Amino acid sequence: MARDRDDKPDKPTAYNKALGLLARREHSRRELKLKLRQKGYESEEAGAALDRLGEQHYQDDDRFAEMLVRSRAAQGYGPMRLRAELKSHGFSDARIRAVLDEAEVDWDTNALAQLRRRFGTGSAPDREERARRAQFLLRRGFPAATVRSVTHADVDDAADDEA
Repeated sequence: MARDRDDKPDKPTAYNKALGLLARREHSRRELKLKLRQKGYESEEAGAALDRLGEQHYQDDDRFAEMLVRSRAAQGYGPMRLRAELKSHGFSDARIRAVLDEAEVDWDTNALAQLRRRFGTGSAPDREERARRAQFLLRRGFPAATVRSVTHADVDDAADDEA
């Protein structure tokens, strides 16, 4: 049974679809392009829409990266996790380094706050508990040097305990 054209609402343009997505939250150019392709928009139409959005400053990869770093750091994630997430959005290593440096986050303080939030203010009673705490911070994306200084544990020993 064929449907009449009037029964089906018109599909929004790629520009309008992307604008609607940006109204909810910031997106990287790569993320928007992927979402538009998944919705069935042609590559040329999606590219033109993204170019127009960029010219109008509605979509800005630099602003997206800064927002992502601020947001994730506030959630207690470390620079290694942020680096991987920014990489997945198509940012170059040089740009990622610049964004992380510009964020001016004290990663040691951030790691210590996460440790206290999760485990309280008491110190770890034994090597096994220190290793568990170190693994927690490593999973959240903090570098080994930060984890070592915050937990006073040898991270290599913590990795051995997990095996």
